Formats: sequence, structure tokens, C-alpha cells
Amino acid sequence: MATPDTDVVYRADCPSRPILDQIADKWSMMVMTVLGRPRRFNDIKRHLEGVTQRVLTQTLRRLERNGMIERRVLPTSPVGVEYSLTPLGESLREPFGRLYDWTTAHADEIQNCQRSYDQRRHAEGT
Repeated sequence: MATPDTDVVYRADCPSRPILDQIADKWSMMVMTVLGRPRRFNDIKRHLEGVTQRVLTQTLRRLERNGMIERRVLPTSPVGVEYSLTPLGESLREPFGRLYDWTTAHADEIQNCQRSYDQRRHAEGT
């Protein structure tokens, strides 16, 4: 049974909610995975099929604001920008790795469940 101390995590104003929303976002997770080494914007974008420039920019800004990545301006001509994980962001690599491993290990099972569900819903006409 939950105690008053643990009930706070379920409240709408719990400070963990926006953080979980950010790090559980698919693009955030994928960006942080791609940043196993420092990369430039277009390099990140090339690795993430389907991400738009706008969404990637927003994702990188949120991750930087939350202290997960750092943005470094490179003294090149033209000026370049490189992104890398901070120690805080690096601390998520292990849990993300476990989640990725779990996902790939269960992908077939999940897809079978989805097909079965869809067939039942279609047969019911809803």
C-alpha cells in the first residue's frame, strides 16, 4: 500500500513528471544513444531516420536544458556545433541499454500480440 510519501510521485505537480516525460520521449532516448561519442547536428540527424530538423532541434534543447547533453561551439569556419553527453546523461546509458535489450528480445512477441489484438478488434467490428 502506498504511503503519503510515495503518493507524491503520482501527483500532477510532482517534479519528476516533466523529467520522465523528457527522458522517456523516443527521440530523446535515440539521441542519447547516438551520442555515444560527440557528434554534430547533421551527423545525429543522419543516424535518426524520420526525425525532422525541428524536432531534433527541440529535443537537443530540452536535453541540454535538463543537463543531459552539452552543446559546444567549434572554432571552425563556418562555425560548427558539437553535442555530447554530460556525466548525468552518461548515467542513463546503462538503463537505456537494458530497455533497448528488453525491447529487441521481446519485439516478436509484442508484434504477435498486436496482430492478435487487431484481429480480435476487427472481428468484433470495433
